Amino acid sequence: MAIFQKGELATRYAIEGRGPPVVLIHGVGARLETWDGVSERLARDFQVVRYDLRGHGQSTRLPGPYSLSLFADDLRALLDHVGLAKTCVAGHSLGAMVAQMFALTHADRVERLALLSAVAGRTPEERERVVARIDLIRAGSAGDHFRRSMSRWFSDAFIAANPEVIAAYAARNAENDPECYSAAYRVLALEDLDRELETIAVPTLIATGEQDLGSNPRMSELIHRRIQGSTLRILPGLKHSILVEAPQVVAGLLEPFFQSEAVPTVQTPTTR
Repeated sequence: MAIFQKGELATRYAIEGRGPPVVLIHGVGARLETWDGVSERLARDFQVVRYDLRGHGQSTRLPGPYSLSLFADDLRALLDHVGLAKTCVAGHSLGAMVAQMFALTHADRVERLALLSAVAGRTPEERERVVARIDLIRAGSAGDHFRRSMSRWFSDAFIAANPEVIAAYAARNAENDPECYSAAYRVLALEDLDRELETIAVPTLIATGEQDLGSNPRMSELIHRRIQGSTLRILPGLKHSILVEAPQVVAGLLEPFFQSEAVPTVQTPTTR
């Protein structure tokens, strides 16, 4: 692990493996370790860069407000620091929104783009449900939020078979600073790049869980229509936390895509 300091923001990051560069961006309330299972496989063939978003993990917990533009600027500064002029970029959930913004504002820095469990084109009802969670998080009720969200994030089979993984995930979630967590969640809830996505011209892979209620298949299909020539994969039996529940499935999609090969169809995964 290393720390990159720029102004008030210290960003924790990790670089593993050798080969073409790949940057992995985690979701809201998460940290770079969320990519552990995926990164372990990708690092065999790629130089993998992971980092904690501002306000998350061991990066500086600066007060909000946050924005997708701010997160994208943080990523650009990190890439400058580690000497990467151009890289493949993959993001999950909020990280996928940051990846969208980075591809829109720094297209010359993106080789290939992977949007996992991404959000775009929410209906008013979908937006209302997400906005309702902001106050719960800001009030310091991350534990309540996690318990209420577990059935949205993980399949029932995975929860039953992996109590230790769920407990570790819950413990990490509880370590989040309420103000930073809610500031990032506000970005997830209120920003939407739906109409801008059609200007993205880099090769793009889009994937989400078949049973993901928040970043649902309708949204991924919309993103697929917006980004010309993109590839879409719906992952059978999975919900939102695909990085934790099915890292080998995710890595199995990213690996050939980043190597400019055909992305395989996806079979129903077994529990980890």
